[in-house]
Amino acid sequence: MKVGVLSDIHGNRVALAAVLADMPPVDGLVCAGDVVGYNPWHADCVDAMRGESDGLPEDVPWPEEPVPTVMGNHDRAVAATTPFAFNGMAQAGVEHAREQLHEAQLDWLRDLPDERFAYDDRVKLVHGHPDDPDHYTYPDEFGPDLLGEEDVLVMGHTHHQHHEVYADGIVMNPGSVGQPRDGDHRAAYAVLDLDAMTVEDRRVEYDTRAVINAVEDAGLPRKIGFRLTQGR
Repeated sequence: MKVGVLSDIHGNRVALAAVLADMPPVDGLVCAGDVVGYNPWHADCVDAMRGESDGLPEDVPWPEEPVPTVMGNHDRAVAATTPFAFNGMAQAGVEHAREQLHEAQLDWLRDLPDERFAYDDRVKLVHGHPDDPDHYTYPDEFGPDLLGEEDVLVMGHTHHQHHEVYADGIVMNPGSVGQPRDGDHRAAYAVLDLDAMTVEDRRVEYDTRAVINAVEDAGLPRKIGFRLTQGR
């Protein structure tokens, strides 16, 4: 049983398409939140995770079924269930997403849970931390104490790709599909093997110039696009 693990897509359809095209054969996908925000294709990325690929580019292996996903802080802000303090770039992305998404897409965001279990409860998904969805859990905080009854804990939020294998299970962050911040500009994701209990961290190049141009065309802050070339 192999699972493609995604997180922090942040409205970057170009990066998501590259990840899906690069991904080896898997039995399913999961997503640790923040489907929207920053980049301009919020609706397309939501539809991809909803398993609604009509209207998306046909040369991409989009998910055919809804992807188990948890709510990230940008998802929550766009869905307007709770306020969240953002910087100018993040707030611009939130406002752009609210303008772009139709009601069914917003309902999907509103219905996302803070945590969920998948694959016979062997995999637990959260966005930030098991005890606090908004806490940034960086690799130096990883430890077996984060694990509960699950075999694998998947977190996002930091945009830092990392995993650790312990006697009791795996703690992992697949990194960010749409806005890496760990010094590597390439789109990040991971492949989890639940039989072997291993993780393959993967990166893939994508057309950052196309995203930069789209960011500027959408009237979003230019730094959103520029930082994609830096991985920070």
